[in-house]
Amino acid sequence: MKSNIPTSKIEALAKSIKGKLIKPGDNNYDEARSLYNAMIDKRPALIVQCADTTDVQAAIQFSKEHQLRLAVRGGGHNGAGFGSVDDGLVIDLSPMKAIHVDTKNQTVLVQSGCTLAEIDKATHPFGLAIPTGVFSTTGIGGLALGGGLGYLTRQHGFTIDNLLEASVVLADGTTAKASEFENPDLFWAIRGGGGNFGIVTSFLFKAHPVSTIYGGPMLWPLEDAEQILGWFDRFIDTAPTQLSGFFALMTVPPGAPFPEDLQGKRVCAIVWCCNCSEERATAVFDSIRQYRKPALDWTGPMPFPALQGMFDPTLPKGLQWYWKGDFVTRLDNKVIADAVQQIKDAPTWQSLLHLYPVNGRAATIPPDATAWHYRKSKYAVVIAGVSEKPEDKDIITAWTKNYASILQPSSDGGGYVNFMMNEGNNTVERIYAGNLKRLSSIKAKFDPANLFSINQNIQPA
Repeated sequence: MKSNIPTSKIEALAKSIKGKLIKPGDNNYDEARSLYNAMIDKRPALIVQCADTTDVQAAIQFSKEHQLRLAVRGGGHNGAGFGSVDDGLVIDLSPMKAIHVDTKNQTVLVQSGCTLAEIDKATHPFGLAIPTGVFSTTGIGGLALGGGLGYLTRQHGFTIDNLLEASVVLADGTTAKASEFENPDLFWAIRGGGGNFGIVTSFLFKAHPVSTIYGGPMLWPLEDAEQILGWFDRFIDTAPTQLSGFFALMTVPPGAPFPEDLQGKRVCAIVWCCNCSEERATAVFDSIRQYRKPALDWTGPMPFPALQGMFDPTLPKGLQWYWKGDFVTRLDNKVIADAVQQIKDAPTWQSLLHLYPVNGRAATIPPDATAWHYRKSKYAVVIAGVSEKPEDKDIITAWTKNYASILQPSSDGGGYVNFMMNEGNNTVERIYAGNLKRLSSIKAKFDPANLFSINQNIQPA
């Protein structure tokens, strides 16, 4: 705790808010400060678990009065740990979980503390969904502000492509609406620019008819990986946008429900999602199986939320993570061979490579239409060294960095903001490329003193 903050001031803050104020020494402090990535261990001076917008405003004002660095937390999934800050103040939005589904207009109003699982629970009974990610424990706030890609990206675009309006608390403590009609420059910037411009307390999204999908994982032996990945690269070029699937190089988890003969084996996998009729999906998947029979085939009809949460147990909160993101358009023989070799050399069974195709609806939007720049890339790539053991920190970090350096000459030169660690200005320049200059100007307008700096930080012009 900063010694220059009187106890009376802290007590006054606690009394002024509807939510909770947590500080070092409180029984719930360690749980409140813990993040999804256990490699990040920060000790904030104060955590304000906000109940509403006025709590957010009070916390911002307190941080400025006492010169506390400010971090904003939604679901706590950010790999770089930007949801917390040492010796500063954390604005924790996780208690803000209101959701309103408008079936007439097919929109969903979501507060920023919601997880994807909570949103799916609200929208699924109405046969609706918003395009989000692939793990249901992820928070909507950070995912949406960074872009948001997942199972519905090819059909309906990124999460930001379905954002209609946002309510934002600005650095001066005032509130603003951001949409095409109000503060359009702010609306442009928050669609991919992360938390650089204010604290979004709620989002209004366009929803789409999604109910029972045909999907799930198919696994093949690693010795088939080069052929399967080459086939997938060609297949996804012309596949209908209702069909998506991310490609993974991974190790089969060593336990149920996976078959014993596959547990612990390195494999390649495609996790499919087809949002079309079961009859059409069956025909498509029969043709996929005819190309090469999977060693494991768990595809079939299922509720969309079941797919969204299918892999949550395999990568729970509390693991060590070091990840890097990139974009690629061309999977030549070297890229494919390098990928297979690197997964053979992976230091832990949890370490992985994912390729998310972004060549459908998302690619039809111009690169300067939102802050997300890499609209013409074919895949977003994440390389993640993962372990349950803190002593593996150095080896998973070294493996990830080495793999990323091998891939970089064949990449499009960028990186998805939600798949990056805290690596400084060079990373930010790669993420935003031709959109960075405009982002810097908007940052200067809405946050000239860079109050919101615990992020992939865009410097004010």
